[in-house]
Amino acid sequence: MTDIEHQYRKKRIAHWDRMAGQKNSPQRLGAFYQKLLQKYYGLMIPKGARIIEVGCGNGDLLASLKPALGVGLDFSPEMIKIAKAKHPECCFIQADIHNFFPAQMDEMPQMDHMAQKFDVIILSDLVNDLWDVQTVFENLGKLCHPQTRLIINFYSNLWRIPLSIIKWLGKGADLLPQNWLAHHDVINLLQLSGFDVINGRSKILFPLQCVFLTSLCNRYLANVLPFRWFALTNFIVARPAQRFNQAKAQPSVSVVVAARNEAGNIEQIIKRVPPLGSRTQIVFVEGHSTDNTYETIEKAIKQHPDKQISLYRQPGKGKGDAVRLGFEKADGDILMILDADMTVPPEDLPRFVEAIASGKGEFINGVRLVYPMEDEAMRFFNIVGNKFFSLAFSWLLEQPIKDTLCGTKVMWKKDYQKLADNRSYFGDFDPFGDFDLLFGAAKLNLKIVEVPVRYRSRTYGDTNISRWRHGWMLLKMVVFAARRIKFV
Repeated sequence: MTDIEHQYRKKRIAHWDRMAGQKNSPQRLGAFYQKLLQKYYGLMIPKGARIIEVGCGNGDLLASLKPALGVGLDFSPEMIKIAKAKHPECCFIQADIHNFFPAQMDEMPQMDHMAQKFDVIILSDLVNDLWDVQTVFENLGKLCHPQTRLIINFYSNLWRIPLSIIKWLGKGADLLPQNWLAHHDVINLLQLSGFDVINGRSKILFPLQCVFLTSLCNRYLANVLPFRWFALTNFIVARPAQRFNQAKAQPSVSVVVAARNEAGNIEQIIKRVPPLGSRTQIVFVEGHSTDNTYETIEKAIKQHPDKQISLYRQPGKGKGDAVRLGFEKADGDILMILDADMTVPPEDLPRFVEAIASGKGEFINGVRLVYPMEDEAMRFFNIVGNKFFSLAFSWLLEQPIKDTLCGTKVMWKKDYQKLADNRSYFGDFDPFGDFDLLFGAAKLNLKIVEVPVRYRSRTYGDTNISRWRHGWMLLKMVVFAARRIKFV
């Protein structure tokens, strides 16, 4: 450590030791801002995760998240002293993340026999105050497993003057000179340090408690242009960049096919689904057909004893109900949906498996709107609707979604189980199944990747989609999702 770095660190430790007592005061203007941060982090992180917060201060944010294991790290001894007294359920370490090593946790009794890896790493209002942001990000890699989520929030440059005024008035924001990083600066530093950015969002337009203004500004205006440009804090969610290793053991794959009035397609589905991963399972879920779809599947199973095929009759209605049953019954490591009309050819499924098995994405969504379509594959107003909903859902989920309604969707079974466990947040709102999965994946901060496919014309039967009735249902789901994801 150079002399200038040493002085920088010494000055900041003294500053935050002095601020430790004041930070506890509920009268500070920043107290309500901290409550808002707890709310937004609580929406992004499920309870029961293994969490480490770097720059934890008095530990209030960490404790509010109800972690299975909560570790707080801060270089201020006074902050750590207060945190230990307030939140004995969590573990707190006095250390500087610039030269922190996981071995420093060995003496903590709570860490006995536990891998020193965390599900979530939090840096809240810290990157503005660091000497070397890239070094810190690189050190955090030692605390990550492949599914770790790094969540950062940092002040917007546009708030430099307002925060200086608040500091001058003695009402909070007592900050030393800051790093005032732009959004793209932080993304660049994350990528240089071996992280892959998943999404980003701006929050908190009005950091004071005033019933009408607080709700109007923070729940609504902060989520729409041009107001979101003026939000106080930027959030970024990232994951460790995946190192593609084709020598890894191949996962097993379950292909779920919801089939209603699709008797003429069953034999072709079974013949054309290629071998996938280490083992391929086909799970048919029949949906009260008026033709002989169920009997056709039963016959096909007997004719193909060499293939692992199972058949269930769904108890309810709609594709969403069928997909949930199929995913529940499937036993593969990877779960995927194939529409029974084969408008997405079964021969395209290997590229979906490769995208998720290699780590390029954690939720793979088919997109039909890249390549030209066969005649009659999709009508004009359906294309217009898809374009509209792609824009709406990209805004909602903070990740680019070009095609929300392509039936081919792929995810890990372990992630689906987490999604199902947290389904109560959205409820049983989606008869199609596509949005239940998309919203759930976004809530879990999964990396969504889209795979372009050539969309084919249906060769048997009629579509089960009603353009106008289902379009209206989709519009209602956009409003519903906005209330649960954006306007909270």
